[in-house]
Amino acid sequence: MDNHSTDRTRSRKKGFFGKLGKQWQLLIMSLPMLIYVLIFNYGPMWGWITAFQDYKPKLGITGSKFVGLKNFQWLFGRADFLNSVRNTLAMSVINLVLGTIAAIVLAILLNEVMNTLFKRTVQTVTYLPHFLSMVIVVGMAQNIFASNGPINALLMNLGIIKQPLFFLGESKYFWWLVGFINVWKEVGWNTIIYIAAMTAIDPSLYEAAAIDGAGRFNKIRYITLPGIKSTFVILLIMNIGHLMEAGFEIQYLLGSSLVMDRSQTIDIFVLKYGISKQQYGVATAAGMFKSIVAIILLFAANTVAKKLNESTLI
Repeated sequence: MDNHSTDRTRSRKKGFFGKLGKQWQLLIMSLPMLIYVLIFNYGPMWGWITAFQDYKPKLGITGSKFVGLKNFQWLFGRADFLNSVRNTLAMSVINLVLGTIAAIVLAILLNEVMNTLFKRTVQTVTYLPHFLSMVIVVGMAQNIFASNGPINALLMNLGIIKQPLFFLGESKYFWWLVGFINVWKEVGWNTIIYIAAMTAIDPSLYEAAAIDGAGRFNKIRYITLPGIKSTFVILLIMNIGHLMEAGFEIQYLLGSSLVMDRSQTIDIFVLKYGISKQQYGVATAAGMFKSIVAIILLFAANTVAKKLNESTLI
C-alpha cells in the first residue's frame, strides 16, 4: 500500500510538472503579474509585525518594543472599534444583497428584451456610473437626497411624507443610503457578468420549453436561473470574502459627525488611529484583523459550497 501510494504521488507530480513544461509560454507571460502581486500584495505583509509592537517610526520595526497581543486587547476593549466592525458588516451585507438582486433582475430583464438597440442603450446607461469618481457620485447624492432635493420633493408631492426627511443627517438612513448609491453605481457593471452567463445557456432549452407551453416566467424560473447558478455561487463566494470591505470613500465623504455612529468603518478607523493619532500598532492590528476575518469567511463560504456540490473557487 505504501509503495502504491508513493508511485501514485510521483505520477501526479510528473503530470503536474509535465503540464507546466508544456505551458511554459503562459508561465512567462504571467511572470510579471506574479512579481507584481508578490511585491505589492504580499511584500507589505512584513509590516504586520507592527501589530505586535509599540511601533515608533524613529526606531523602526527592529527597534520598537514588542508588546504581544496588547494592541488587539486594546482594540476589542474599544466601543468605537466594535462599532466600526458592526457598521462594516451591516453595510457589506446590504450592498451584497441589494447589488446581487438588482444585477440579476436587470440581467434577466435585458435578456428578455428582443430589441438589440434598446438593450445596448440600457446596458450603456446603467454601467457608465461605474466609471464615475466616488467624489462625483457623493456630490450628486448630496444634492439628490438634500432636504430640498428631488427625492424629498417627490415624496411630498405623492403625499407619502408631510415634511422633508433629513436623509444626510439621521443615522437610521445612512446604511441604506450607502446601499442604494452603491447599487446605482455598480449594478450595470455587475449585470454584464450575468448577461454573459445567460448567453452560454443552450437556446434549444428555451425552444423545448416553448413547445411544452412554458411562458416567460417559467422559462426564467426553470432555465435562466439554473443556468446562471454556478456564476452566482462563484460571485457570492468572492463577495463573502469581501464582507469586511464595505468601502472607504463613500462613507468618508458622505459621513459627518451627525452619523458617525453608523458611518465609521474599519478602514476609517485605521485612517483615524494610524494617520491622525499616529498609533501605528493599533491601526495595523485593526487592518490585520479585517484581513484574517475576510480569509476565514472566504474559505468558509468555499467549504459550504463544496459540501453542497456547488461550484467553488478552490
